Amino acid sequence: NDGCRTLSLSAHVGFDSLPDQLVRKSIKHGFCFNILCIGETGIGKSALMSSLFNTNFEDSPSTHFLSSVRLRAQTCELQESNVLLKLTIVKTVGFGDQVNKADSYQPIVDYIDAQFEAYLEEELKVIRSLFSYHDTRIHVCLYFISPTGRSLKTIDLLTMRSLDSKVNIIPIIGKADSISKTELQEFKKKIMSELISNGIQIYQFPTDDETVSEINTIINGHLPFAVVGSMEKVKIGNKMVRARQYPWGIVRVENESHCDTVKLRRMLCTNMEDLREKTRAYYESYRRCRLEKLGCREIGPENKPVSLQEVIEAKRLEFFLEMERKEEEIKQQFMQRVNEKAAMLEEAEQQASMPVLTKFDRLMQMHQEEELKLGEKKKLLEDEIAEFIEKKTITESIQSQVSVSTPVVSLRTQGLQKVSAHA
Repeated sequence: NDGCRTLSLSAHVGFDSLPDQLVRKSIKHGFCFNILCIGETGIGKSALMSSLFNTNFEDSPSTHFLSSVRLRAQTCELQESNVLLKLTIVKTVGFGDQVNKADSYQPIVDYIDAQFEAYLEEELKVIRSLFSYHDTRIHVCLYFISPTGRSLKTIDLLTMRSLDSKVNIIPIIGKADSISKTELQEFKKKIMSELISNGIQIYQFPTDDETVSEINTIINGHLPFAVVGSMEKVKIGNKMVRARQYPWGIVRVENESHCDTVKLRRMLCTNMEDLREKTRAYYESYRRCRLEKLGCREIGPENKPVSLQEVIEAKRLEFFLEMERKEEEIKQQFMQRVNEKAAMLEEAEQQASMPVLTKFDRLMQMHQEEELKLGEKKKLLEDEIAEFIEKKTITESIQSQVSVSTPVVSLRTQGLQKVSAHA
């Protein structure tokens, strides 16, 4: 406000109606609010959402056998008095059900970044329509903690540590009616001490506004909230109230001495605009990082202010030079391949244009070589045949001599036999 003077008016002008104009415009346009519910399957996410907004949100049951964590979004319009609220509830499906839980939080981080990226793309369009754009950025994350009464799980610490710089985290203890009040108070203290020791930042209800500073200070001492959700109505006295009935008694959802569901609802409604404002701050951080990666900076190398137009022109020139370099590389590769193909075709043409006489001489030479080889084989065969005939002739002569000598021996044997008989 340097250089501005404060003057007093001598009569009514009428610009004090600006807040009323903003109220009428906001009521006409409506509001949007997005809630992210993170918790194990069966921790009571759907029941709590129905209890917070007094509406039965129809939701299909989840399974415990998913290979990875998924996110399911549900959008509906709620109207209270003349105020319209577009509510989006995003729930995790299969969170904590995998054997390997090391990367269970990554799909959640990717989803939050995707909503920031979608808003950034809409913001950077030439013709923007942010007034009618459905803002899907997560305004608050309700992190459900299992009522074990011991300590936070490793997956809880890893998930909240990866999300505390992207979204407003409000830790809550689901199904808080399963442990005693004494254990519950000790469990709350242990959770807060573990969050502080691990450097995890959770959402603190603002205390700078005088109208809500006192109640917010008190509520900050109740974190994390111990909640119970139910849409079943039980008759107590002459009234039908939402409660959970057990053999040992009844837990009333709307009773602050039984659970913190009413506190959570009151704080969400009272500080809804602050949650939206903090979300815009998280988005600005994401936007700055994305634009810096694209080379958009307000200060140049010499600490001088740089306009966005200069940055865009510099990026465009850099991109143009890079495209020219790649185009030149592609041309060189293309020319090299063309030369290789031309050399192959030239060699093929030379082989095809070889004189017919040269081919005939080469074939005749091959034929003569084959004839010589066949002649040598023929001579070897003839020699073998002559040797065989010679051996055959010798064998036949030996056999004829043996057959002639055999009758003479037989005659001599008969003569001796006759002489012996006469004697």
